[in-house]
Amino acid sequence: MSEEPETVSEVLAGPDGVTPDRLLHTGASDRPSPEDLVLASGRDLTPENLEWARRKLADEGRSAIDKQLP
Repeated sequence: MSEEPETVSEVLAGPDGVTPDRLLHTGASDRPSPEDLVLASGRDLTPENLEWARRKLADEGRSAIDKQLP
């Protein structure tokens, strides 16, 4: 998660008030954590779901979280 204030989107928005698409994507260099994958999948942070996420990330790498995001 970014530590920048929520108003950053407003500052970076174009004249029509829409945030440019390039600012809405996750960084390819980010290494998602099991917690990230659990939350992106809409599941609760439980030990079982964290273990599922660990296995999924080990098998699929970053693409595991990319499949959960629009």
